[in-house]
Amino acid sequence: MSPSSPKTKSTSRYRQKKTKQAFSALAIVVILWYSGYNVGFSFSDLQKGAPNMWDLVKEMVPPDWAYFTRITEPILETIRMAVLGTTFGAILALPLALLAARNVLKTPFINVPARWLLNLIRTIPDLLLAAIFVAIFGIGAFSGVLALIGFSLGIIGKLIYESIEGIDEGPLEAMRAVGANQVKLVMFGVIPQVTAQFLSFSLYSFEVNVRAAAVLGLVGAGGIGLYYDQALGFFDYARVSTIILYTLIVVLIIDFISTSLREKLS
Repeated sequence: MSPSSPKTKSTSRYRQKKTKQAFSALAIVVILWYSGYNVGFSFSDLQKGAPNMWDLVKEMVPPDWAYFTRITEPILETIRMAVLGTTFGAILALPLALLAARNVLKTPFINVPARWLLNLIRTIPDLLLAAIFVAIFGIGAFSGVLALIGFSLGIIGKLIYESIEGIDEGPLEAMRAVGANQVKLVMFGVIPQVTAQFLSFSLYSFEVNVRAAAVLGLVGAGGIGLYYDQALGFFDYARVSTIILYTLIVVLIIDFISTSLREKLS
């Protein structure tokens, strides 16, 4: 058998593939070890803390059932914050996404700043946004809504401009050929092709915002987070578990409704 026979080539490729896989696995192990070492992650500490975790769980059971009625209004406020934040965020995200999409406006000096702005917004965590708005506008749900608007704008803007760049170019070319201006191109060539994705991304953002709004109160931005902060401050873990349980029920209901709607849209 000659060195260049098909069987020899196949064996060589197999060994190269195995070598690459071995080096990749080794690199992952080194990265994990380096990261764990530098942040002080330790399985022995985890083992030592496990009994404390169990003690905490025992303090959380049973939940304080009477507390349910007191947190209904804050839960509703949290949902209202998510509704407003998602709606205004989605409305602002659409024009920014159109500016960022390279197949709509083929001008890099507009596309690039629009993408940088979306990247900048996504870089700032929602909790930090809430803390900034609390410092500017004061404690309350209004600051939380502004934080969720920024959060939604970043997520939906990114997802929708990628969808716009993936649309069928045929209708756009046809409209350009007959002299359609940019406004008609967007209204009749782009928007109809991404409407379903836009609604789907907005519903997904709403799900995420409900979870995010539940903790924004930790920095004074309204919602159920304020009650989390109070219950944790008094080490009242029965009430903490009540809030977690109530939030879980709400999130599961919203997740079910949102998933059903997104399946119909897709």
